[in-house]
Amino acid sequence: MSAIFKRELGSYFTSPVGYAVLAAFMFFSGIFFYVQCLYTGTTNMSGVFQSMFFIVLFVIPLITMRSFADDRKNKTDQALLTAPVSVPSVVISKFLSSLFIFALCLLSFVIEGVALTVLAKADWSVIIGNVFGMLIMGSAFITIGLFISSLTESSIVAAIISFVVNVLISLVDTIGYTIHWAPLNSVLSVLSFQGKYNNFALGLISLSDVVFFITVSCLFLFLTDRTVERRRWM
Repeated sequence: MSAIFKRELGSYFTSPVGYAVLAAFMFFSGIFFYVQCLYTGTTNMSGVFQSMFFIVLFVIPLITMRSFADDRKNKTDQALLTAPVSVPSVVISKFLSSLFIFALCLLSFVIEGVALTVLAKADWSVIIGNVFGMLIMGSAFITIGLFISSLTESSIVAAIISFVVNVLISLVDTIGYTIHWAPLNSVLSVLSFQGKYNNFALGLISLSDVVFFITVSCLFLFLTDRTVERRRWM
């Protein structure tokens, strides 16, 4: 399992993908930090985290698009699946490597927090809470991206579909506002990623929100495992 994790992690840095993802995330994080904190003279980073929600929708498909699609395209998936390692181990290794890259992106917030500490007094409890919230929300988006990548051999197709799905997920609240049927509104409210993430951005950590993102992650890891397992015996 560790060998697969190292292989997947290394693949991000033997191509421009890993560097491009890190650069894009930190670029937009820096812009939002300047506009909403430095320019306005506030140490409250909640606006930065809320703005970065939409950047996450774009960045994570770039992280996950090659996970399984490239293996299928290059015909290396069968060699991997016939190796003395279980399918769940393969899926989890790919998930952890993607999550590690995303966690590296989140270090930009820590750097910004240090900058605020130098200039004024940063609220580290809020920063850490927000980073934690974005990490577990990101893990849910990552598992969705991995599942989509496992369905195709084109990394571009996987990225586009993942991005579309992420946008649709982000529009759940907007769709709810246009539908005046209480039962459906309740269901959409439960499924809202952005609503739950906004709680973290405001410094509110709810156990139900944490459980929701963990449940979504486990569900799509299971679906990915089933998809890969089915192909193993084809």
